[in-house]
Amino acid sequence: MTVAANTTPRLASRLVNGLLAIKPLANLAKHQARTMMIKRAEQIGVPWTKRVEELRSLDWQPYLTQVQNPQLSYPDYYLCSFHAYENGNLNWEAAWEVEPAAYAVHARIWPEAGAQGDSQLRQSYHNIIKEQVKIQPQDILDLGCSVGMSTFALKSIYPQANMTGVDLSPYYLAVAQYNSQQRNIKVNWQHATAESTGLPDASYDLVSTFLMFHELPQQASKEIFREVRRLLRPGGYFTIMDMNPRSEAFAKMPPYILTLLKSTEPYLDEYFALDIEEAIAQAGFQRPTITPNSPRHRTIVARVD
Repeated sequence: MTVAANTTPRLASRLVNGLLAIKPLANLAKHQARTMMIKRAEQIGVPWTKRVEELRSLDWQPYLTQVQNPQLSYPDYYLCSFHAYENGNLNWEAAWEVEPAAYAVHARIWPEAGAQGDSQLRQSYHNIIKEQVKIQPQDILDLGCSVGMSTFALKSIYPQANMTGVDLSPYYLAVAQYNSQQRNIKVNWQHATAESTGLPDASYDLVSTFLMFHELPQQASKEIFREVRRLLRPGGYFTIMDMNPRSEAFAKMPPYILTLLKSTEPYLDEYFALDIEEAIAQAGFQRPTITPNSPRHRTIVARVD
């Protein structure tokens, strides 16, 4: 079930924004959100603390050196607090905790899903891709690849494809490089902005983004749509899996939970207000299809003429 799109923040959302403008309250909300995630992970059998300590014990400098572009300039929107980390995605703690956090956050998408909720979410996305993408892509770009979870999942359904992963956090990419070596999966990891990747024109058959656009202001999203159009070959596909602003789950979200969510997602209002279908079409794609793939997520598929 869906509800009509509403680009004006609801009263509850405006109240939450007012609370989060008070720094001590915002810090408390971030702490509560983080504590809740760790507790949920441990409850469903995900060893958050143990896994992070294992990663912390490794020597990460060689992995960082392999992937980092020291000349890269970070856009201002990226230099704020994300996901309850004061330095956002630009720190080791955030990179080490991505995977257990994904299991915790997605554990309650479906009743009784538990630790399998994350894999079910990815599978629901891939089911739509396999149905609507009418080609066998040979070159795939995972934009906003984080630590590689989405990249490896794409590789599993398109094993013949050459994989490239782009992310703005060198810490995430260092963990992705470690993960790809552990799995013996070859991926071309690129430290770049999604708005200006530096990759060649018309070099990919499929560009995928998984849970990235809700973390962006609207202007950055529109620039990325144009960059993806440049990167795709004729007949190529752009696929997005992200939060569904029209879902009943968000429309009925209790103010307390909304406060915790928005304390970790500074651009959520901008994402919810974006007419993403129109913005993608204006970037030069065919009109996209939008398909709900979970009670609170949607998959968007757009093709180049």
